[in-house]
Amino acid sequence: MKLSEYNATDYLETEEDIKEYLNASFKTGDSKLIARALGDVAKVKGMSKIAKSTKLDRSSLYNSLTKDGDPKLSTIIKLIKNFGYSFSIN
Repeated sequence: MKLSEYNATDYLETEEDIKEYLNASFKTGDSKLIARALGDVAKVKGMSKIAKSTKLDRSSLYNSLTKDGDPKLSTIIKLIKNFGYSFSIN
């Protein structure tokens, strides 16, 4: 039996899927997981398009939005706004 690596982007088909995925990642409080989730969503929405509209360097985005990345808060805010979402504290 051949196993393939899990890829979250294969399951982010709707805006609801994306919102649930991001909410779940933020609830963990794990900065590495959050960065990876933001990267997955950026890939689904088109990394080049996101980079252009946020005026962020595409290769820097790729590097900071991995499991080993550590994006700046300003980058996270730009991404969330670009995705059409906002932060809230409950």
